[in-house]
Amino acid sequence: MNLLVDGMSHIERPITARAAQKLRQTPPQLHPAQLVSNMWLQSALLVAACISPAAAIFSDEVNHIDFHHALLGAPSPDSTFFLRPSAASNASLLYTISDRSILGAVNPRDGAVIWRQNLTRFGAGAGSAGFMRGSDGSNAVVSAAGQSVSSWSAQDGKLIWNKQLPGLAADLEILELEDPASKSAAKDALVLSGGEGAAVLRLLDGDSGATKWEYKDDSGDLPFQVSSSPTEVFYISLQSALLKGYKIKVTALDPVTGRQTRQTVLSSENEITGPESVLHVGSNIASPLIVWSDKAQKALKVNIIGTKPVMTLNIESTSQSTRELQKTDPAALEIKKISVHAPQKLTSLPHFLVHYKTAKGSWAEVYHVDLKTSTAKKAYELEFAAGQAVFATSNVHANVYFTRISELNTGVWSSASSEAVSVSRADGWAYDEPIHAVAEVIPKGKSVAVRAAVLREHGVWELIRNGESAWVRHEELIDAVAADWVDHGDQQHLAHELEVESHESLLGAYIHRVKRHLCDLEGFPEWVKELPRRVVGSVLSDEVTNLDSFGVSKTVVVATKSGRLYALNTGKQGAVEWHVQASETAPWDVKGIVIRPGKAIIYASDGSSVTVNTTSGTVTGRFDGQNRKFQTFTVLESNDVLGIQEDGSPASTFDVPGFLVTTSSDGRILGWTAQDNKTPAWEFVPPAGEKVIQAIGRPVHDPVASIGKVLGDRSVLYKYLNPNLALVTAVDEKKHTASFYLLDGVSGKVLYSTTQAGVDSAQPITSAISENWFAYSFFGDAVTESSAKGYQLVVSELYESPVVNDRGPLDAAGNYSSLHSNSGQLLPVPHVISQAFIINEPISHMAVTQTRQGITTRQLICTLPSTQSIVAIPRPVLDPRRPVDRDPTSAEAEEGLFRYSPFLEFDGKWFLTHARDVAGIQTVLSEPTLLESTSLIFAFGGDIFGTRATPSQAFDILGKNFSKLQLVLTVVALAFGVGFLAPHGP
Repeated sequence: MNLLVDGMSHIERPITARAAQKLRQTPPQLHPAQLVSNMWLQSALLVAACISPAAAIFSDEVNHIDFHHALLGAPSPDSTFFLRPSAASNASLLYTISDRSILGAVNPRDGAVIWRQNLTRFGAGAGSAGFMRGSDGSNAVVSAAGQSVSSWSAQDGKLIWNKQLPGLAADLEILELEDPASKSAAKDALVLSGGEGAAVLRLLDGDSGATKWEYKDDSGDLPFQVSSSPTEVFYISLQSALLKGYKIKVTALDPVTGRQTRQTVLSSENEITGPESVLHVGSNIASPLIVWSDKAQKALKVNIIGTKPVMTLNIESTSQSTRELQKTDPAALEIKKISVHAPQKLTSLPHFLVHYKTAKGSWAEVYHVDLKTSTAKKAYELEFAAGQAVFATSNVHANVYFTRISELNTGVWSSASSEAVSVSRADGWAYDEPIHAVAEVIPKGKSVAVRAAVLREHGVWELIRNGESAWVRHEELIDAVAADWVDHGDQQHLAHELEVESHESLLGAYIHRVKRHLCDLEGFPEWVKELPRRVVGSVLSDEVTNLDSFGVSKTVVVATKSGRLYALNTGKQGAVEWHVQASETAPWDVKGIVIRPGKAIIYASDGSSVTVNTTSGTVTGRFDGQNRKFQTFTVLESNDVLGIQEDGSPASTFDVPGFLVTTSSDGRILGWTAQDNKTPAWEFVPPAGEKVIQAIGRPVHDPVASIGKVLGDRSVLYKYLNPNLALVTAVDEKKHTASFYLLDGVSGKVLYSTTQAGVDSAQPITSAISENWFAYSFFGDAVTESSAKGYQLVVSELYESPVVNDRGPLDAAGNYSSLHSNSGQLLPVPHVISQAFIINEPISHMAVTQTRQGITTRQLICTLPSTQSIVAIPRPVLDPRRPVDRDPTSAEAEEGLFRYSPFLEFDGKWFLTHARDVAGIQTVLSEPTLLESTSLIFAFGGDIFGTRATPSQAFDILGKNFSKLQLVLTVVALAFGVGFLAPHGP
């Protein structure tokens, strides 16, 4: 549950709770006519927002004011490959399926995602094992994950066919055998699945997904993999031995009928303890191999699939470098990992490479298989090289190439010769050590060109082209769990100084300002030095103004589940400024990020914290939380950080005046007073059968520019502006209802409540609150005479009185206490005006745009998971006072009101994401800038997206068509003309 408290900085949106006696500080009483005059600017901005396409994202603004990181997740080592998407294409694309069950195609030239599909929509769980295979020029790729197998267009990712399996997919292969009767380029797919004590191998038609044949194994063996040769299909399973371990059982099948032709059991129980013990299973080659090692890793065991003999190849390096290392440092040759790399083409030479990794380096051996004698012989060895490296296999017709990517160079060797075909020097690694790689080799005369896609630790996916880094994708950002904006220290210092001045007397504030200006003179020489460059750059640049100085370019610190921190520059297309491993705990349960001048403090659920420098990313401090359990953390008005335990109680007393509102793990809303963290001052529990699923409060930065709404006849409806409002959402799964409670955060009293019927609690239910209004969305019964259901968006506005120009019962009160009312007067409740809209898709998250002074019209930001987009709905569109079943009067039209329609269609101009598919968004943050017209938006949780929103148009920014250079030249020309035409002499 969310923490609800005053003054929290983007840990979670809080419920503000201030001192009881300062709950409602009424502004000075104004005559309605005076209020109308003061509100003229706000009204004009509101009308402008309604009649102009202010929210539109124009095509020339895409990738200029916004950015999008389309993420896939960490690529799978066995399902990542280069492939030509069609027979007519000469260029390859990079295909992968990630650990998040997302498959996609990436452009190797720039790393942009061409298309992607989320397999969780087809029943695959996120993080479950997935497989993807393809064949050059076949126009399709096939994926299998969970209980689903699908074929996709290799060029655009459109679904060709989908088939559900009775069990979980265990392996997938493309049958490369040519079918003379087939005229289609699509290859048939072999799919192995297991479940309910039986394994089933199916051959699916490449065009339709229809089952051609299936082989069922009910022996109880563990289904492992499927393989094929030019003449046979092999089903490989692991058979439990009598004592311990597994035997490898190979069943040969006829590729046309699927009938079993023979069966072979390999004696491997002394070496195989599980699927992870098998190093390699080849497929689609002339001699597919099974490779494993003995327990001592002194010998390799190699079997040509379909034959019974098992070859033993001693692991013994004969190179000069390893012999010298054996004498000086024998421990450096202790093998940590063995990997086997072999081609997967029927026309490939039967060669394979074995890579031996140690703690300090690695070496490799290349073997050739003799098809006549069914034996493997060592051809040559690549000498021991210090540092970590990875290998990748490539095919060019029948030739096989092995690419080694290391810190020093990228080398390519032909499997037929020990001489390097190409070696590209590197300057070292800018990122972490590699995990696995795939490569594509293109012959160029006697040399070759090579590009390799390398997955490094911590989710860095890098493409290296001829030894140079071409692009980098930070796939680990897909697991972002928390983020916050970094304010520059100078801006924070200025804000602090201005706050000090506001509390001084007139003379004291003047003296303080003079001192501040004198201190600013220290940077005057540097400012003068940079002035010519700034002037020239400002005049000659394409930008009309340098908006960076107005706070539109900010850094966002992002924490991921794996314990890594990233700093993204929103002014430079979301570029990664730095990233660091802040915690070794995985998953890292981050509960909040607190920004301080020059540093960020990240708090975890166990009470631990990490402090990093926001400029360099250097970890400057750590604190051990001693495994305490915290629900979240909050920042008090005194800038102290307070932890909230799982039962909702503060971890310690807080000595600032005011109230603290929290939620407990069992769904209670609790109010706490200062100096007491044992007994709550009040407690809200929903009715029996309901459970609280969400509780939110007004944003920390939620300025109110007007205390009332000016109507068309110049009368005023006064807003109910309680800074301590809490909106609680509770559901009853048995009665299928959702209830929404508006609480006073100081007294805990219910100010307003409503219940919606026929609600599906499995669908998203979300809400937002700001100023004097709140909104919520759900899937339930439509408020009509029909029994139709649909997605609804409900908006409610709060006013002090239903009567215009009336302040209600608090008209003459300067201050009011929720706890100590005057003369027995009850707590005044707001007058609520509500309206519901039918929308065509669910909303998974809501936020509200924030500007510096709150003058700009607000927008309700909604995340739409169905269309993978983010929409910003202008508040005037959601005005519940829109006239129903009639056209607006002239006075109402002057307010900007128009006829109510029950169906709210999302206008294309409202989409902040333009035409992009922004997937998996969990949270949207809004941040004000120094420009009142502009609000920064940052979304994370799946993809990363950032943009600027101008709800009332960019009224304080010059347009792009304004030319400073032309203005300067015009002024110069006019000055010259006036000087020339001016009378001279008497």
